[in-house]
Amino acid sequence: MTPSVGEDPRKQPQVDPLAALRTPGDPPWDVYLTGTVFLDIIFTGLDSAPVRGTESWARGMGSSPGGVANMATALARLGLRTSLAAAFGDDHYGDYCWDALAQGEGIDLSPSRTVPGWHSPVTVSMAYEGERTMVSHGHEPPPEEPAPEDPPRARAAVASLTPGKRAPWIAQAAHHGTRVFADVGWDDTGAWDLAGLADLEHCEAFLPNAAEAMRYTGATCPRAAAHALTEHVPLAVVTLGAEGAYAVDRRTGESAEVPAIAVEALDPTGAGDVFVAGFVTGTLADWPLADRLAFAGLTAALSVQEFGGSLSAPGWAEIAAWWSRVQSVEGQDPTALRRYAFLADLVPEGAVRPWPLRRAVPTIGFRRSA
Repeated sequence: MTPSVGEDPRKQPQVDPLAALRTPGDPPWDVYLTGTVFLDIIFTGLDSAPVRGTESWARGMGSSPGGVANMATALARLGLRTSLAAAFGDDHYGDYCWDALAQGEGIDLSPSRTVPGWHSPVTVSMAYEGERTMVSHGHEPPPEEPAPEDPPRARAAVASLTPGKRAPWIAQAAHHGTRVFADVGWDDTGAWDLAGLADLEHCEAFLPNAAEAMRYTGATCPRAAAHALTEHVPLAVVTLGAEGAYAVDRRTGESAEVPAIAVEALDPTGAGDVFVAGFVTGTLADWPLADRLAFAGLTAALSVQEFGGSLSAPGWAEIAAWWSRVQSVEGQDPTALRRYAFLADLVPEGAVRPWPLRRAVPTIGFRRSA
């Protein structure tokens, strides 16, 4: 489809993974999120971790919205109608992040607010040797900004659980039929008590990494941890790093494991968020469990080859290009190709936009030429 004059090509229809499932009575949004938006400044091309008392020069740098913006952008680029509730700083960083998400990605920010006098949280991320080190600064926004206790109707929501704390909006969303997908950060308290993740009872799926899953369950291997987690949530997905991911669905008795795709990583920032976005997309589209894992792993692998967390997320053009390229590689393992054969029906030739997506840039706020 060719955009008409004056239309932003980034907002033109792409592949809609839920097209066959949409009805007039659907919720207005496919996915709802809430959280903190950071401005991310990413340094790459470092030869090693920064050394105390020395100066390191990075060969690459990028800036992009971060925090919850990583997940929101990944979802929107996969064709899901995404709504985000977040507080934005009353500064140039906040204006840049708002514009990048609303105008650049077509994300609904009607539940979001700009907070007068509040500066944007900032994260500096340094990527080296396939790892990253981050330094962040920010202040808590006023508690009334925004108001996530009243979430809009959506097919799904993605929540980040906090040990020992409930988020009232999660229960409310689940009560209205929203399917809640949850991840969790590192438990700084050291308790690793599943009972402390009180909102897990409202969730359909839980997606921790291997270390988190084993600590929460006491299991000695991540696959056993995934099975143990299904006593608390219907669907458990455990990411295994370079080994891929493993999932168990208690309702169907189905389990699946898919290996990771080997790529040369430029910046791993946000890869976990992109993985979750890919898995949510496949789940809402009713794909088989193994296809969901494969798709999530593919989107994450594509994302680490670009700068930044949010603007590194792939769209359907990148997914289509990968699928076309990988099929032309001589000596390709037929079994591996069959694992991704479901992409053939999702990305038919000519169905995706040819123009590039926004990527992280070294700086923001250039003055426009006259």
